[in-house]
Amino acid sequence: MSEQRIVTASREISAAPEAIFELIADPARQPEWDGNDNLGEAPTGQRVSAVGDVFRMVLTKGSVRENHVVEFEEGRRIAWKPAPEGEQPPGHLWRWEVEPLGEGLTRVTHTYDWTALTDEKRMAKARATTAENLRASLDRLAQHVQS
Repeated sequence: MSEQRIVTASREISAAPEAIFELIADPARQPEWDGNDNLGEAPTGQRVSAVGDVFRMVLTKGSVRENHVVEFEEGRRIAWKPAPEGEQPPGHLWRWEVEPLGEGLTRVTHTYDWTALTDEKRMAKARATTAENLRASLDRLAQHVQS
């Protein structure tokens, strides 16, 4: 049996897609709604605007991640590959997709893709990332943007 290396969760949120995307694209806001309780803080002024952007995030345990943006469509999709500070990404990817469904309703899909992960030290954590973890971020994001 082959191992599932792409984990996805999706939900509808009663909010405008622009408002949701702003929370996702601004790294300084991400710790507010992170369902993995892994993100500590990010400096302000790093709002993602293009493929090739790199934003820095301090994790709750104090290490720094440089997140390399590999997909970007304003208001619709953003994906990045995290890497330890000063290193190349080991191959896993976080993606957010925002799809307007009509007046004030948006479907948000969160994906963790570790099909290209090569760092053996990260495999256990990758395997432990479930759809429930992703759903927790979606639920917190919804609470944040709907309040």
